[in-house]
Amino acid sequence: MANGLIVTPRAATRILKVLAGEAPGAALRVSVEGGGCTGFQYKFGCDSRKSDDVVVEQDGAVVLIDPISMQYMAGSQLDFVEDLIGSTFRVENPNATAKCGCGTSFSI
Repeated sequence: MANGLIVTPRAATRILKVLAGEAPGAALRVSVEGGGCTGFQYKFGCDSRKSDDVVVEQDGAVVLIDPISMQYMAGSQLDFVEDLIGSTFRVENPNATAKCGCGTSFSI
């Protein structure tokens, strides 16, 4: 999906686990906010769909992105990784020109 968000199967599996304890119709919301050490950071949370959301579905998992955040995330991939630091959702964003050392914030 060149202009959208790609959700990996590993991320979809984790999203379904996270949403299992939420109210019916809940989805994972991914947004971009100002902050972090390089300018922008991703925010993840459970939410219900809004009329202007971009909706991405993968293997039954639903991800919601507001149109402004989508401008910063177009062409990105959402994955779920587990490493020595811990487990987290990770966005690989081709629009990012720089990332902080820990990978939680970015600039465009």
